Amino acid sequence: MAIIVERLRLPGCDLPGSVYSGQPGVILLHGLVRTRWSMRRPAGQLCRAGYTVVNVGYPSRSCTIEVLAHTVLPPAINELKQQGCHCIHFVTHSMGGLLVRAYLAEQPLPGLGRVVMLSPPNQGCELVDYFSRFRWFHALFGPAACQLTTVVNGLPRRLGPLSCPVGIITGVRPVIPLFSRFFAGANDGRVSVASAQLPGMADFITVPLGHSLLMNSNEVLVQILFFLANGRFKR
Repeated sequence: MAIIVERLRLPGCDLPGSVYSGQPGVILLHGLVRTRWSMRRPAGQLCRAGYTVVNVGYPSRSCTIEVLAHTVLPPAINELKQQGCHCIHFVTHSMGGLLVRAYLAEQPLPGLGRVVMLSPPNQGCELVDYFSRFRWFHALFGPAACQLTTVVNGLPRRLGPLSCPVGIITGVRPVIPLFSRFFAGANDGRVSVASAQLPGMADFITVPLGHSLLMNSNEVLVQILFFLANGRFKR
């Protein structure tokens, strides 16, 4: 499995006013069928804000969520620890949030900071409920995608909440309205507003964007930085 751990840091740039001791670090995790390039804009913004950033690329269609989590996250965490980061935050898009939940469910992380999730299928994805019945879906999207069902005993619901402050941002304007017929309520074309939420989350907001555009939005980038610094979104 090819894992790419890309580190970004501006020399001599420390984050002022941090509530945590030591240099703070952030791990970025992209979603299904995406690459680390999809997270380049938030990576740059976080780096300029003074964080040491690890932008992880991983083959999202190759394995189950559990295998991906325990393969992808350890080298990223070790990279930040080697750089002297005593506090580690996470910023994730879509399925990337499930990797964090799967990892932290079995492996405590000393120095765990805050987590911002962009449109995560925390309660599963209604599209997967329908399309996972087809062989082409399994072949095209892999075993991790097929785990993202909304059934009560499915992986997303079994993972439970996180023990750290979690802020969730999701969209309410689908790019492809055709997919909206698979959802009972507001959605971003891939994940419903209801499914994105997580019990115990510290804050939750919606934005008028589609699923694939969240990480490139100026408004979303401002909210990511604000939550990591304050544990809540800007209002």
